[in-house]
Amino acid sequence: MFLARSFPRNGPHEKECSAPSKKGEEVLEVVKQKESKHKEEVKNYRNILGLLSYEKITFNDIQLRPYRTDDFSTKLYYESGRFTAFSQQWLIKTAVNDHERHPSHTIERRMTFQLVLKSRVTTPMDVHYLVINGPNSDVKINPQVYRFEFTEEKTESPYETLPLVDSAECNKILANKTINLRLILFQVPK
Repeated sequence: MFLARSFPRNGPHEKECSAPSKKGEEVLEVVKQKESKHKEEVKNYRNILGLLSYEKITFNDIQLRPYRTDDFSTKLYYESGRFTAFSQQWLIKTAVNDHERHPSHTIERRMTFQLVLKSRVTTPMDVHYLVINGPNSDVKINPQVYRFEFTEEKTESPYETLPLVDSAECNKILANKTINLRLILFQVPK
């Protein structure tokens, strides 16, 4: 009763809102989708919290700088400088729209990144890693954990999606001269 008296029923939102005319099945489907998305987010954050119990954890604040390939049709990519983690040398490479020829001709932009081991390893090294926004950075990222086993033959992880909130966020960071991110690495115990 109190709510009915507090808010006008024929305000601007109520006149334009399509929700009151929707059937219960339609509303239930939207609620199920939101609940499923929420469960996935909770699962992801629990996974991250579980990784924090590992003995070997390191984080590095990295700065990605833009580069262009020497190809006839140049391609934009970003790369970090080398950094040390677990007594090894690493770097991050990124691609815009999976090395598409003309990423500037599309509205929907995305970035992928790859973790590269530059040191030699004699035994396999199983690593979980995730990227979050770095200090002095306003990049909006939904943290996502990736896993790869580095060996003597496999020193580059596959390209993974940089989990930006949306395409507009990608456009925003591509407008910057550098991209500041924080990379967290977890070495899986044997």
